Amino acid sequence: MAFLRSMQLGLRLRGIRAVNSVKLTQAESSVGMAKFQSSQRLESTMPTAYQVKEQLAKASPVCSYNEWDPLEEVVVGRIENGIVPPFTPELKVSANQNNWEFFKANQGKPWPKEHTEKAIAEVEEVCNILNQEGIIVRRPDPIDFSDEYKTPDFSSRGMYCAMPRDILLIVGEEIIECPMAWRSRFFEYRAYRELIKEYFKAGAKWTTPPKPLMSDELYNVDVMDLSDEERTHQHHQGRHFTTEFEPCFDAADFVRAGRDIFVQRSQVTNMLGIQWMARHLGNEYNVHLLTFEDPRPMHIDATFMLLRPGLVLSNPERGCHQLDYFKKAGWDVVETARPIIPADHPMWLGSKWLSMNVLMLDHDRVMVDANETPTIKMFEKLGIKTVKASMRYANSYGGGFHCWTSDIRRRGTLQSYF
Repeated sequence: MAFLRSMQLGLRLRGIRAVNSVKLTQAESSVGMAKFQSSQRLESTMPTAYQVKEQLAKASPVCSYNEWDPLEEVVVGRIENGIVPPFTPELKVSANQNNWEFFKANQGKPWPKEHTEKAIAEVEEVCNILNQEGIIVRRPDPIDFSDEYKTPDFSSRGMYCAMPRDILLIVGEEIIECPMAWRSRFFEYRAYRELIKEYFKAGAKWTTPPKPLMSDELYNVDVMDLSDEERTHQHHQGRHFTTEFEPCFDAADFVRAGRDIFVQRSQVTNMLGIQWMARHLGNEYNVHLLTFEDPRPMHIDATFMLLRPGLVLSNPERGCHQLDYFKKAGWDVVETARPIIPADHPMWLGSKWLSMNVLMLDHDRVMVDANETPTIKMFEKLGIKTVKASMRYANSYGGGFHCWTSDIRRRGTLQSYF
């Protein structure tokens, strides 16, 4: 099918600059000249454009073009003050049905205390290890997510700021604050606002796409009641939980390889969102659409990971329809090892495949879950040194090392790998 065969989005439009020509009468010209002379005197007291450009020309503290250059600074999320999100269609369509009763019973309440304390301890240890590796670690503000809020289109409570990978998309020296599709995440950006302002004042580019209204028109709510087979069939036809009512996308549906950026159409990232990204990035980048055999596509990094130039990690249960593209370009495609997380371990969000949700510290080192020995052995066989830490309890909230982090700065330059 054309939808599945499509690799590169044909969505980019060249910028067109229009200049309107206006003819003035003699009287209008005289008035205009007087205004012009007056504005000249006013502008002589103002800072010059050259001074503004000097201010903007600072070296950016934000710079990351791919998933593998040496990591220098990273944002690590927090689960503190997080609450169980409302049991809404967007949650129901994403969470495993085995967890629906948990969400029904606990929506709006703090996450289970003992489990959360263990997750916090794990994440703190990850921060310590990153610091020991010489990597600067930044954290969002643990704001109160329990307050109920209301817009003209919906009401909700919040969730958490545990997964910066979902909201912050770093492309070169630019932070893109993503327009996520879950109503419980509408105000999540507030936890990162002070950090982003700091980066902006220091020279980073800061972009916020149009924020979705999240009205009912954005959602195909009937999708949540379909079987896995029916969902997958509809995905093949181009129909997902989110409609094309307005652009929406999560950063975690994108993976970066220099001038080539790969994205999946998912339950939170629609084609309008992908089109917005392609058009925004312009001719300097190529945005490619990937598709998978996945009834619940949400975030690409437990399905498909780019580890370093020439090496792809692929989920054996969620086949990628475009793997030949990578093979023809000389990349090796490796199926990830099977996870060994116990079946009775709570996985309220996400899946057991978070075992492949790893963080590359550089071309030759990867941060991996200390409990996942098959995955560790796989990396060692590939010649990649493993930096181990436990994320077993942190996994329960929907993320591994990659999800819990957003790499702010990697030491490298923009290159083409394809």
